[in-house]
Amino acid sequence: MTSRLNPYIGFSGNARQAAEFYRDVFGGDLAVDTYGGSGMAAPGDEDKVMHAQLETPAGYTLMLSDAPAGMEPSTGSNISISLSGDDADDLRGYFTKLAEGGSVTMPLEKQVWGDEFGMCVDRFGIQWMVNISQPS
Repeated sequence: MTSRLNPYIGFSGNARQAAEFYRDVFGGDLAVDTYGGSGMAAPGDEDKVMHAQLETPAGYTLMLSDAPAGMEPSTGSNISISLSGDDADDLRGYFTKLAEGGSVTMPLEKQVWGDEFGMCVDRFGIQWMVNISQPS
């Protein structure tokens, strides 16, 4: 796998219920990580979903999360386009080009889960997330 394009949908506290609903609709394997489990939870956010990923038998990948305190989503900001894979050069290049004329909201750098990850908003207001998988 070099890279793939995935929808990433933001919720205001019901991401787990939505993820379970999508699993019922599409089938597949669902993995859910909470802010509390990561050690990155603000008070009251411990059980919110930091990241959920549904991998379906049809080959679809759907990602979801709850907004942490202070970052409540609004219409238009509740979805991001996620690029992920192990082709670091291509993914870094995409990130750099997408951020030109826009803004970097989280620098592309190593994260607590071991991968490189960053977020930016392109010049058209579209939110992008880039995750570079690290070799196992």
